[in-house]
Amino acid sequence: MDLTLIAGHFSDISWILIALLFGLLVTFISLPPMVGYLVAGFMLSAMGMQSGDTLKAVADIGVTLLLFSIGLKLNIKELLRSEIWAVSVIHLIVTVVVFGLIIFALGFSGLQYFSGLSAMDSALIAFALSFSSTVFAVKILDEKSEMSSLHGKIAIGILIMQDLFAVIFIAIASGKVPSYAAVLLVLLIPMRPLLITLLRRAGHGELLVLCGMSLALGGASLFDYLGVKADLGALIMGVLLAGNEKSDELAKSLLAFKEIFLVAFFLSIGFNGAPSLSAVAVALVLVVLMVAKSLLFYRLLTFFKLRARTSFLTSLSLSNYSEFGLIVGTVGVAGGLMDAEWLVIIAIALSLTFIIASFINNASHIYYARYEDTLCLLESEQRLSYDKPIDAGDAQVLIFGMGRVGEGVYDSMVDKCEGKLLGIDVDEGVVAIHRQVGRKVMVGDATDYDFWERLKPGVVKMIMLDMPNIKELLSAVEMIKQTSYQGHISAAVKHDDCIQPLKEAGVNAVYNVYAEAGSGFANHVCESIDAR
Repeated sequence: MDLTLIAGHFSDISWILIALLFGLLVTFISLPPMVGYLVAGFMLSAMGMQSGDTLKAVADIGVTLLLFSIGLKLNIKELLRSEIWAVSVIHLIVTVVVFGLIIFALGFSGLQYFSGLSAMDSALIAFALSFSSTVFAVKILDEKSEMSSLHGKIAIGILIMQDLFAVIFIAIASGKVPSYAAVLLVLLIPMRPLLITLLRRAGHGELLVLCGMSLALGGASLFDYLGVKADLGALIMGVLLAGNEKSDELAKSLLAFKEIFLVAFFLSIGFNGAPSLSAVAVALVLVVLMVAKSLLFYRLLTFFKLRARTSFLTSLSLSNYSEFGLIVGTVGVAGGLMDAEWLVIIAIALSLTFIIASFINNASHIYYARYEDTLCLLESEQRLSYDKPIDAGDAQVLIFGMGRVGEGVYDSMVDKCEGKLLGIDVDEGVVAIHRQVGRKVMVGDATDYDFWERLKPGVVKMIMLDMPNIKELLSAVEMIKQTSYQGHISAAVKHDDCIQPLKEAGVNAVYNVYAEAGSGFANHVCESIDAR
C-alpha cells in the first residue's frame, strides 16, 4: 500500500475542511465564503503546505458543474435583447482596451509586476478583470429576494454572456485540436428529447442530482475524448437540457454541490503562493479600476433606455471581479500566457472587491435614494416597454401567483368582483396560458420593488398573495408597505409556523392551504355519504 499517496489524499481533504472553517468564519462579518476559501489557501501556502492531485480533481469537478449550471440557465431569447448582449459585448471590448492600456502604461512606472508586461499580457489581465462574479451576484440578489426583479434578470443575463465569453476563451486557449470524430457531436441535438426524458424519470430526489452530475461529467468526458475542451462539453450538455420544467429544478439541486466542489478551486488558487506586500499593493490598484467598471456598466445600461434605478442596481450587482477571471488566469498560466504571480494578485483583488461589493450592495437602495437626482441626469427620455409604468386599470383585487391556488381563487371571485380582478405571475408562459382561456393576467413580481414603483394601482382594495415560500411572502409584504397602499392584504401558506410572522409583518388574513384543503376534502366526503 502506498502510504505517501494516502497521506497526500488525507492532506487535500484536510485542506478542504480548513477552507470550509474559514468560509464559515467570514460569514460572521457578512462576507461571501469564497473570501474565506482564498484566505485559507494563502495561509496554508505561507505555512509551506502543498496541494495534491485530489484537490485538483475536486476543483475540476467544481468548474465543470459551474459551466453545466450556466448552460441550464441559458435562455437564448433573453440573451438576444440588446440591453444584454450589446452591453456585454461593448463592456468587454472597452474594458479590455482601456484596462489593458492602463496596465501596459503602468509598466513604464517601474512598479513591480507591471514592468516587462507585453501588450498581450496586459490585454489578458484586462480580459480576466472584465468578468463579474455569477456566484456573488446570485447570492446577493437571493438574499435580498431580488432574483426575479428587472435589475436582477438583466444582471444574470449579462453574467451568462460573460461566462460564454470565458468558455470560448478557455476552449481556444487550450490549444486542443479536435479529432475528425468530433463532428459526431452534432448527434447530441436529436438526442435532446431522450436526455430530457431521462431527467424527468429521475424524479425530484437524489436521483435528479446524480443524473445531472452524470450528464455534466459525461458530457465533459465525451468532448475531451474527441479532442474538444471538456469545459465546453459541460456547457453544451447544460444548453441541451435548458428550457424545460426540470432544468430550473436541477440547477437549484446542483447549487450546493457545485459550490462545495468550487471550494477546492478557490483553495487551489491560494496555494499558488502567499501574497507579498507588493502583490497586495498591485491588487489595490486593480480594485480602483472596479469603480470604472461599474460606471461603464451604468452608462451603457442607461444608453440602452433602462431607467436610472434599474441601471444603478444592475451595475452594483456587477461591480466586482469574478471567479471566472481566476479560471481564465489559470488557463493563461497553464498556456504560458501569464505569470503565475498575477494569479495570486487577481485572487487578492477578487477578495477585496467581494468585501467592498458586499457592503455596497447591502445598502444599494439607500445609495440610490441619496444620489437619485444625480443618477437620473444620464437617464434616457425613452424607456424600454418592460421598464415603463404598469397600469392595473380598474382592477380592485390583485392576485399574485397564478398557480393552482391562485387560479382557483380567480375563478371563484371573478363573478363576485364583476370582472375587476387581475391575476399576476412572474412566469410569462403561465400568463400566456391563462390569457388563452380568457383570464385577465399580466406579468409581474410582488417581490420586485421595481414592479411596485412602476404600478399604477388605480382603485385596488385587496391584494392576495399565493407564493412558494415564507421568504418571498415577507419580501412582498415589505414592498407593499413601502407604497401608499392602505387596503386589505391576505396570504396563503402551507405551514402553521408561517402565519404569525406574516401577521406581524402586516398581513390582515393568512390561510393554511393544506388545512383548508383538508377541511374541504372532509366536507366533500361527508356530503357524498349524506347523498347516498
